[in-house]
Amino acid sequence: MCQVFIGADPALYENRVRSVRLHGVATSIRLENLFWQVLEEIAGRDGLSVPQLCAKLHDELLAERGYIDNFASFLRVCCGRYLALQLSGGIPQDVSVPISSLNAQRVLALEQRAGHPQPAHSMA
Repeated sequence: MCQVFIGADPALYENRVRSVRLHGVATSIRLENLFWQVLEEIAGRDGLSVPQLCAKLHDELLAERGYIDNFASFLRVCCGRYLALQLSGGIPQDVSVPISSLNAQRVLALEQRAGHPQPAHSMA
């Protein structure tokens, strides 16, 4: 079983730091290369660069929650959810379909039905 995971290209789990501007302030985000690849795909679907996507996610998370505990962890979870939602059909695998064109409430409802319930405070 473990060979499936340990046989992965080590470059996928190497860390890479990228500089991103959030509200005019340059900050660094450290993620594994696999997550940067997924963020590239997500950003590309809506014609954004990864720094633009990160800034957008940061701003919307801050507006929704009022604070951000661990932005790098949030980005990792975004990547995992994106991939899981593609597998469950909540997000089309066709990368020409922009994420912004999707009905977020429908995607969240599908995710909940698939057995990945959202905490009550995130279903607003």
